[in-house]
Amino acid sequence: MMAMVVVVKIGGNALKGGLHPTFFEDARKLADERGLVVIHGGAKEVTEVATKLGKQQVFVTSPQGFRSRYTDLETIQIYMMVMAGRVNKELVAALQQHGLNAVGLSGLDGALLKATRKKRLVIIDERGRKRIIDGGYTGTIKEVNTELLTRLIELGYTPVVAPVAIGEEYEFLNVDGDRVAARVAAALGADKLVILTDVEGVYIDDALVKNLTASEARRLLKKLGAGMITKVYASIEALEGGAKRVVISSGLIEHPLLRAVDETVGTVVIGG
Repeated sequence: MMAMVVVVKIGGNALKGGLHPTFFEDARKLADERGLVVIHGGAKEVTEVATKLGKQQVFVTSPQGFRSRYTDLETIQIYMMVMAGRVNKELVAALQQHGLNAVGLSGLDGALLKATRKKRLVIIDERGRKRIIDGGYTGTIKEVNTELLTRLIELGYTPVVAPVAIGEEYEFLNVDGDRVAARVAAALGADKLVILTDVEGVYIDDALVKNLTASEARRLLKKLGAGMITKVYASIEALEGGAKRVVISSGLIEHPLLRAVDETVGTVVIGG
C-alpha cells in the first residue's frame, strides 16, 4: 500500500481536446514528491482507426445506463493496437519530453491487470427492451499487480497504463479506463484518484457539485449522462476499495492536476 501515491486517469476527450500544457509540470512535481500512476483512455481514437480499417464499431447500453463498446475479436485486436500502441506511446513520449521517466504498460505486461471475460451482456436495444448478447472480449478486473507498480515507482519511474487486461485464457480484454483507474487506486490505497475529463466536474441541474460522499454519489447515478456515470461509479468503487479521496475535474484548465490534488477545482468524492 502506497498511501502517498496519486493515480490520475486522463480521459480520451481530455487527451483529444488538448490537455493544458501545465499538466506535465504538475505530473513531474507529483512524480518527484509522491509517486504517480497514469491511466489513459482513447476510445475515440480506437473508433477512428477502426472506421478507417472498415470495421464498424457498435456501442451498447446496459440497463443501468452504462455505455460501452461491443468488442468482438477483430475489435479487440484494433483496440489493443491503438490503446497499447499509439495512444500509450504518444503519452509516454510527451511525459518523457517533460522530464518524467515514463514507462508504458498494458494490463498484459507483468500480468498487471488480470480480468475475467464476461460471458454475456445484458443490454437495452433500440426499442427499449432488455436483450442478452454474447460478452465478446470485455472483462471485469479481478486483480492488480501492485508489486510491479510499486517497484517501478520506487525506482523513479512513472507507469502509464493502457486499459487492456489479460484474461484467464491469456486473451486480450477491453476494460473501461475509469474502472481501471478505480481498481489501481484502490489496490494501491492511493492518497488521491484524479479523473481528468473535458468538463469541470459533476453537474446536476446545470450546477457544479463541489462535494459528494460515496453514498450521495450512488444515489445520483440515475441522474447522470453516459459520459459521467462511469466516472462517478468508478469513484465509488475506488473509495470502497481503499483509495482515500477522488476528484473529478477538467484536464483543460491551467495546472489541472495540482489543483485537483489540492481540491480547489472539480467535484471531490469522499467515503461515507
